[in-house]
Amino acid sequence: MTQKKLVLFVIVLLTFCLQAQENISFGKKKEIVSPQINADNTVTFRLDAKDAKSVSLQGDCAPQGGNFSKDADGIWTYTTPKLAPELYSYSFVVDGIKVQDPNNAFVIRDVASVVNVMIVPGGKAELYKVSDVPHGSISKRWYESPTLKLTRRLTVYTPPGYETNKDNYPVLYLLHGAGGDEEAWMELGRTAQILDNLIAQGKAKPMLVVMPNGNAGQSAAPGESSEGFVKPVFLRPEMFSGQTEMAFSDILKFIESNYRVKKDKASRAIAGLSMGGMHTLVISANYPNTFDYIGVFSSAILQPKESTAACYQDFETKLKAQKTNGYKLYWIGIGKEDFLFEKSNQFRSILDGMSFKYTYKETAGGHTWSNWRDYLSEFAPLLFK
Repeated sequence: MTQKKLVLFVIVLLTFCLQAQENISFGKKKEIVSPQINADNTVTFRLDAKDAKSVSLQGDCAPQGGNFSKDADGIWTYTTPKLAPELYSYSFVVDGIKVQDPNNAFVIRDVASVVNVMIVPGGKAELYKVSDVPHGSISKRWYESPTLKLTRRLTVYTPPGYETNKDNYPVLYLLHGAGGDEEAWMELGRTAQILDNLIAQGKAKPMLVVMPNGNAGQSAAPGESSEGFVKPVFLRPEMFSGQTEMAFSDILKFIESNYRVKKDKASRAIAGLSMGGMHTLVISANYPNTFDYIGVFSSAILQPKESTAACYQDFETKLKAQKTNGYKLYWIGIGKEDFLFEKSNQFRSILDGMSFKYTYKETAGGHTWSNWRDYLSEFAPLLFK
């Protein structure tokens, strides 16, 4: 090819590219922003669905629902009232069908549902954000459980500086509720962000947080084990078998053999929500000289009376032994609208009857991650003093 032909070829090619770009830009739609968090803490949602007959908002940011209106371009829009600072989850309902917001890439699995999430800033929600502070590390570790005869997985948060120093650290064992797994506290509970921010503010001691899978028949979260992509279920058949509680020593041994942690009672805490709260109070009573800090979030003694598992037997006797051995903090939190509120009161009556000291936190709201994040944010600064 002569130089003249080469120059002509390049000119033709550039002309074609420019025309193509112009055509592409001509057909390009205006970018849709959803959710748009406004300066006054209202939030605007948008959806391009010109053929839809109705669109509404579903989630904790719109407990009464929110109906969208459609403009001439087929864009549906809804703006909430002013929202309190919080991490919110939501979905759209389009002509009666639940769908995700296609303009929000941030989603979390909650049991078998997938929901969009957003953070309305300010107040307590600042703890849920990734701030410009030193960060801890998160690892997912497999360990052997001889008690359950399974190789299982748990999640471990190590505080900022763990990899670069030789210090030994205290440990918080943090347990999920029914339908959850070793990912729940990290994803829905924002554990890493809360601990990073509290430690950076000097409000919490640097600590490891160990988040095990509390389902005794499950080796890891759905889709993360050899079971494959099975549908997650809320209530598993082994929930009240006592296996999770009695296999907890396998977790203690693994952590204390593989991490630089302090191995005394004063350096161990255990807490959990709902089913994990039940696991917490049962484990701490069955291992009465193991934990100095106990946190029971939205829970009580939940196992059926007919259960024959050894860890549930003579439970009040075990509580008395726990009281005799001593502890530094027994913390109970529950929402006034929680469906376990009365059962929690019954459990506290048992403690009161034996002069078992505890700290009680009663909040608004119900059985929600909003409350559980609050409880973790308040509980963690009280540890290892």
